[in-house]
Amino acid sequence: MGGRTRGGDAVRAEQNGLIVVLAFGGIVMSLTQTLVIPLLGMLPAILGTSATNAAWVVTVTLLAGAVAGPVMGRLGDLYPKKNVLIGVTAVMVVGSVLCALSTSLWPMLIGRALQGVGIGVIPIGIATMREVLPAVRLGPAIALMSSSLGVGGALGLPAAAALAQYGSWQWMFWGTAVLGVGIIAMMALRIRSLPAAKPDGTLDPIGAVGLAVGLISLLLAVSKGADWGWLSALTLGLFALAAVAFPVWGWWVLRHPSPLIDLRVAARRPVLLTNIALECSR
Repeated sequence: MGGRTRGGDAVRAEQNGLIVVLAFGGIVMSLTQTLVIPLLGMLPAILGTSATNAAWVVTVTLLAGAVAGPVMGRLGDLYPKKNVLIGVTAVMVVGSVLCALSTSLWPMLIGRALQGVGIGVIPIGIATMREVLPAVRLGPAIALMSSSLGVGGALGLPAAAALAQYGSWQWMFWGTAVLGVGIIAMMALRIRSLPAAKPDGTLDPIGAVGLAVGLISLLLAVSKGADWGWLSALTLGLFALAAVAFPVWGWWVLRHPSPLIDLRVAARRPVLLTNIALECSR
């Protein structure tokens, strides 16, 4: 009896470690999304550019994260999720270091795009929980992982504002780099390496490009429409491109044997409601 209890305690401790590491990773990745907002007024002077160009430092992360989420999720099906989680976190670390060293616009934009890729930790983390955790623990764990988007975004604003006021703006990027290295170490120790869920599948590059075109067109139009003018040719053109790209992309993935996103599964009520809740928390 005692041996079985100790074994059960060990399993539960392993599951707790997995949940903590993935939730903490999600918080840090979502924190990077809002990290630079308190810096917006300072960025033109820091980067030697205009306020309009500096605003792209926020926008590019949003765009990269929107595209990276489903693509990284698909890679998590094709390869062991532990490896993909560590790889995605490493990309965020590289982006953070590049941002910390940046003194002009383009290196900062590249670094911020790489930081945006880190948001892929959240969908891969949820998929990892589905594979490892028992049903009784799965619901609360996924809820915690999903809420990390809101928690990280909320923490990013005051933390960055404090660093910008009382220290150096570079500290926020060095800080996320250090946190990322710590997360990589914890992932290596706490997450078991499991076989790929769909090792015989494909990434579907056409589907990835189609999704990127649709998402980037729509998000650019929505985020920049006020600056460009809602009735400007550029804004209306982007809305039109998104209106064409999404149906074409949907037609493609519904016929692809190994689609980037299985729309039939995504349309099921539990999955649909979870995705809606996830987006509302961002």
